[in-house]
Amino acid sequence: MKEREIALNILADILDEGAYNNIILRKTLNIHQELNAVQKAFITELVNGTLRNLINIDYIINSFSKTPVGKMKPFIACNIRLGVYQIMYMDKVPESAACNEAVKLAKKRGFSSLSGFVNGVLRAVARNSGNIVYPSDKKEYLSVKYSYPLWLIEYWLKEYTYETVERICEAGSRPPHVSICVNTLRTSKEALAKILEGEGMEINSNTLFDNSLYLYRTNNISQSKAYKEGLFHIMDESSLAAVKILDPQKGSTVLDLCAAPGGKSFAAAEIMENTGTVISGDIHEHKVRLIEEGALRLGLSCIKAVLRDAEIPYENTDADYVIVDAPCSGLGLVRKKPDIKYTKSIKDIEELAAIQRKILAAAEKSVSKKGTLLYSTCTISQKENADNVKWFCDKFGFEPVPFDMPGKINYAESSEGFIQILPCDHDTDGFFIAKLRRK
Repeated sequence: MKEREIALNILADILDEGAYNNIILRKTLNIHQELNAVQKAFITELVNGTLRNLINIDYIINSFSKTPVGKMKPFIACNIRLGVYQIMYMDKVPESAACNEAVKLAKKRGFSSLSGFVNGVLRAVARNSGNIVYPSDKKEYLSVKYSYPLWLIEYWLKEYTYETVERICEAGSRPPHVSICVNTLRTSKEALAKILEGEGMEINSNTLFDNSLYLYRTNNISQSKAYKEGLFHIMDESSLAAVKILDPQKGSTVLDLCAAPGGKSFAAAEIMENTGTVISGDIHEHKVRLIEEGALRLGLSCIKAVLRDAEIPYENTDADYVIVDAPCSGLGLVRKKPDIKYTKSIKDIEELAAIQRKILAAAEKSVSKKGTLLYSTCTISQKENADNVKWFCDKFGFEPVPFDMPGKINYAESSEGFIQILPCDHDTDGFFIAKLRRK
């Protein structure tokens, strides 16, 4: 019961107190040093799996409970949600165990009078798990089946076909693998794969790029000997694709305006073989320290981390390459941060698009006459992506730069100068990348 109780506490913090799931999950697991890797993986699966499927789970509960989820006591609602997730999504957990443990937790927390209610709802779900009737309306079906707010389904349908939106939603419901970028200044992909296998990790070398690997059966990567020795850094391949498309040359000056936690700066410095200068800015002091620590660990002396507001132009900076990886709605990160689906709104998107334009306007002043500006976001949102690129080009006299697809990305070559990587296409984060230069 211990793992379920810890998961229940985390879920309650997220849903009732507004905690960020990745932060509270990591913090809690670090506190419970007595847990082994299997127990930690089970807790992570319970929390993230329940969040990924929350709308669907609530729909199922409301189908069998006389009291709707919204009228339940918060603890009871979270307890039943965890039980339903185990029944509906976890093949290795016996239905009886999911029901019995939820009842025990209700009694332990002083809800003995409601333990029969908890048991009744979960037993009803277990008996009818193969007969859930979903809405006939196609938009509502996607919303309920894949647990995405209806407004977001409607927003995406303005740009994509129904089939594509369903693929996006389905991809967001799958747990992600860990993707890393090999520090090619210190090792090779093949050598690192062997080292990490020796540390007990499962490795997949069949990746999109010649300097990336997928990791499985990981616990705390920061405790890995190879990590401490600076042989790699964690980086999703969609983010790595942006730096590949930028293709910074040796000896160049790169300005990374919203750099934390530093992945693009690190990848750029490695491509440049630690020559030239990479100026990595961030508005938060603790994040600047993270960049400095990462650069030191990786041996990238060309990186200079600075405390700066990206909305304020850098004086006397004439960069060959400017990276604007702008703050965004993060809708491409749902696999890793499922709570994003429930906390963002169309108002947030509009406000973020305005902030992105302020950063782009400041960034323009630092692009040299023949320089390149890379604009990227980790979202799937036309207002934040293609609309902003058009606005920027029209206002500041820039134009898209056609580019070939890097690695094994199987999109057509981009004559438009930008691409939207969808999570359903390459099992990566959703990511937008635009390469621009002055006319």
